[in-house]
Amino acid sequence: MPVIAVYVCPHTVVSSLSTALDCFALANRFAGKSLFKLRKISADGRPVTTLYGELAVDGGLELASVADLLLVPAIGQDIDPVLAANSPLLRWLEQHPDKPVASVCTGAFLLAAGGALDGYRATTHWAMAEPFRQRFPRVRLEVDQLWTHDGPRFCSGGALAGIDLCLHLVQLYGSDWLARQVAGVLVVDYGRGLQSRFVPRLPLPQQQDPAVGNLQRWLEQHHAQTVTLEAMAAQLHCSPRTLMRRFKEATGLTPNDYLQRVRISAAEALLASGRQSVEQVALRVGYENRAAFAKLFKTLTGETPAAYRQRCQRA
Repeated sequence: MPVIAVYVCPHTVVSSLSTALDCFALANRFAGKSLFKLRKISADGRPVTTLYGELAVDGGLELASVADLLLVPAIGQDIDPVLAANSPLLRWLEQHPDKPVASVCTGAFLLAAGGALDGYRATTHWAMAEPFRQRFPRVRLEVDQLWTHDGPRFCSGGALAGIDLCLHLVQLYGSDWLARQVAGVLVVDYGRGLQSRFVPRLPLPQQQDPAVGNLQRWLEQHHAQTVTLEAMAAQLHCSPRTLMRRFKEATGLTPNDYLQRVRISAAEALLASGRQSVEQVALRVGYENRAAFAKLFKTLTGETPAAYRQRCQRA
């Protein structure tokens, strides 16, 4: 029976904590026995005051020392104050380098700050990828992944990706059948693919540069047509060079990158809702070359057009 110590602090995102506890409790129920033994812990063993009130715990970090796995839920996005406030956990991680550990979402920042992820594959929320890389260059961040498992290190992406990680742990310590039962009760897909498919591909129409915002809307209406850089520049009444500069400053993308993302987003809608072939969808959104369309689709979504359609049909 694996013992999992779940670390709680005032910054814990309670939804990521409760989701993990629910997953393991359901696994115990379906297994008909206590397959997982859960222990909520805090740095000092005292109850923790969270955003939603006081949370009782079973003890302090001494319980993590005898557990089979330490699980750290999400901690939000205000990283530096959280790291400073959890120095006892960071010291404990440094003193127990061989302890199996797991994180949900930004909980990976605590593990990495304690040195537990150095040299290992890991993931975290896609929006926190750059701050993570800047702080922890020795971690092999794979932010496209919903979860990672590298030896005794387990990580998951955005908070609800904690479900995917917990299902993996249920499968690992229990069985594939058991993980599928838990997924069914939680009404989630078992094996949801990559985190990259959840990353918003299109920035909102710009407010600071209204002309660029208008061009974004124009591209969304004319994406299926042959659109040249000159045609886009004409919408802004400027030169192509000025267009490139202003559009990149406003959106972080080149005009052509934005156009491709508009087309792929339109293709997703067609693939999910219609019965047209992949070739027909490619043509409708502006691609004459099916192979080029399929390659770009997979690059941006993490799935082939056919796999995307099949998943939507199953859903």
